[in-house]
This record gives sequence, structure tokens and C-alpha cells, in this order.
Amino acid sequence: MSKVFNVLIVDDHPLIVKAYQSAVKHVGKRQEFDFKIDTANNCDSANALIQQYIGAEGLDLVFLDISLPPSEDGKIISGEDLGMLIREVLPEAKIVVSTTYTKNVRLNSILKSIDPDGFLIKNDLTPEVLTEAIESVLEEPPYYCKTVLKFLRKKSTNDFVLDRTDRQMLFELSKGAKMKDLPGILNLSIAAIERRKRILKEEFNVESKGDRELLQAAEDSGFI
Repeated sequence: MSKVFNVLIVDDHPLIVKAYQSAVKHVGKRQEFDFKIDTANNCDSANALIQQYIGAEGLDLVFLDISLPPSEDGKIISGEDLGMLIREVLPEAKIVVSTTYTKNVRLNSILKSIDPDGFLIKNDLTPEVLTEAIESVLEEPPYYCKTVLKFLRKKSTNDFVLDRTDRQMLFELSKGAKMKDLPGILNLSIAAIERRKRILKEEFNVESKGDRELLQAAEDSGFI
């Protein structure tokens, strides 16, 4: 009897989901594996499935898009948060991250926060790349696509990473939250929040005193 792998595909682009499904089925035929596939297209539906896997048959492989609609309560704001959750509650699961973002600060943040077993840039995706990625991640991870490998080879000594609080702060500001509201949301003082904003502006090379340019830089880098 062949092994059955439980697979979760989290992506809000139907064509990408179909590409993953086709690649998984192709690998199944090549390797004589069986795959049970679930799909989710936002943070809430993905979290619901993750909770079902806990204490059940577990989860073997996750394809995780970084840019996803946030949860209704704002506690899970991206695929990065989902990846960190999966690492905590389903540590045996292999995570394959995919994103369209290629800026160094974003790639570095994902590598540090999730430490994915596979890392794909969507512009690099082909059926052959997906097949190779799946087989590598299941047998001998990690698998990094050519863009990620290029980043790792040229990686600078700057290991700055936006943590969960940084990303939550940017998310709340992008939704129109005022500074006076943030201490209650983030459980930080005004001084601590201002310090975080100052550090982020330095990292993103933003010189303006307001938040608009900071939020634009964060959006361009894929953090909101």
C-alpha cells in the first residue's frame, strides 16, 4: 500500500492552485505516492484547515502563498503568519513558500521567520520546477528556486528582519489606525512604537516624517 501524503495548498490564484495540484499528481504517479489535497484561498480558511489537522492525521506538505487576504480579526495578516503558525502547531509539515516579491528585505524576512523547506518565486515557476521542488522537499529539503539561490549568494551582512509586531504595526497603519490607537493594539508604549517606526524608515530609506512613504515602501516590498 502506497504512502498517503496530506497536502494543503494556500493560494488565492486559481491558476496557481491548479498548477500545484497537477504537479502533485504528476509526482504521485512518478513516485507511486498518494496525495490527499485540501485548498484554501485566504488566511481564515487556511487557519480552519490547519486546526483540523492538529491531533488528526497531521499535515505533510504545504504550498503557501505569502500575499493572502488577512483574517477577519486581523490577527493573521499574511502567509508569513500562517507559516509561523504551522511551524508552531504542525512542526513536521514541510512548507513550500511562493511569492512574487523579490526584494532582499522580504526574502530575508521569510527565510528567517519560516525557514521554509522550499522557496519559490512565482516568475520562476514551470511544471519542471514544481516537480523538482516537490520531490526535493519530500526527500531531501531544502529546495530554492534560482532567484532565491541568487539572493543567498549575494546576501549582504544586513540581516534586518521585520518581526510580527513590525508587520502588525504596518498593517494597522495601512488600515487607518491612529498612533493613539496603537498602544492598545500592539501592547507597546508610544515611545516603543515611534522607535520601531524610526528603525523601519531607516531600513526602507524613507526620510519623510509622516507614514505615507513608509507604508508605500512596505507595500512595495510585500509587507502589507
